[in-house]
Order: sequence, then structure tokens, then C-alpha cells
Amino acid sequence: MKITPTELPDVLLIEPKIFGDERGFFFESFNARSFAETTGISTPFVQDNHSRSARNVLRGLHYQVQQVQGKLVRVTSGSVYDVSVDLRRGSSTFGQWTGTTLSAENRRMLWIPPGFGHGFLVTSDAAEFLYKTTDYWAPAHERCIKWDDPQLAIQWPLQGVPIVSAKDQQGLLLKDAEVFP
Repeated sequence: MKITPTELPDVLLIEPKIFGDERGFFFESFNARSFAETTGISTPFVQDNHSRSARNVLRGLHYQVQQVQGKLVRVTSGSVYDVSVDLRRGSSTFGQWTGTTLSAENRRMLWIPPGFGHGFLVTSDAAEFLYKTTDYWAPAHERCIKWDDPQLAIQWPLQGVPIVSAKDQQGLLLKDAEVFP
């Protein structure tokens, strides 16, 4: 697998080795030993999540302030624009974001470490999104920053008005949000 740091060096773009021929393709989507050897990150994953969303659905920017989660994310159908935001106040990249396209076609994955907010916008008719987390979902500790926070100025590739859940519409601005030390 090929590992490429993004503009936020702790967020890693992962490109698995694909074996394909006229029959189709095969790739190892996760191998704990290879992941640790190539990224230097040795962490257990405790939960797998799978979502399906329609075009223009925007989910995020989500994070947990306790039971902090690292996430390994990928798309198995369709495509999304995936965004990570550094929410570690002591970091030199605090409040900065990085975005990339993940799709079933490019088979790329992202490692989003603990301390980062995460969201995505569906750019195909529909998309199926899978992610592994390093801690369990904890609704009491879940937080959300507004996807359109002017301080972040995320350049979402929007086509019209995004479809955002009622919960995500209640997201806070970064300046008002509970973040990490």
C-alpha cells in the first residue's frame, strides 16, 4: 500500500495495491500488520460503520470529545468529497482542513486520527461509505461543527444546496465549539 501525508500531515491518504484482470479485481482493504508497518500507527479498531447517502447529502463535521475516535474511511459505491479538520488547539495546523475525493473507482482510503473533525459530501447519485473507528460511538460525547463555518472556509464542491440532517444543522461554529487541548 502507498501512504501519502495530506496537507495536514497526520491525515494519511492510503492507496491499496490492486490486483486486477479481465475477471475483476482484488485488494486487501485492511491488514493490521501492514497498516502498522506502513503508517507507524498500531491501534485497534473496535467498530465498523456503513452508511448510504444520496447525492448532495453532507454529513458532518463530526467528532467525539471523549472516547475520541480515529477513523479509517473508504467508499465502496459512488464518490464523496471527504474533509478532515484539525481540532487540536495546541497543534500548528489547528482549524485547518484538507479535502480529497474518495470513490469506489479510485479505492483510496483516509486515516483520520483522533482530534480531528470529519465530514463528507456525496458527489455521485448515491454513495456507500465504510469506516472503522478506534473507539465506540458515544452519543453523549458527540459534537458537530457547522459544515459552512466561515472561519474554516471549506471549499465543498457543492451543486446546489446540500442536504444536511437536523442534528448537523445545529452544529456550532469552531470559535464556540468544544475542541481538544
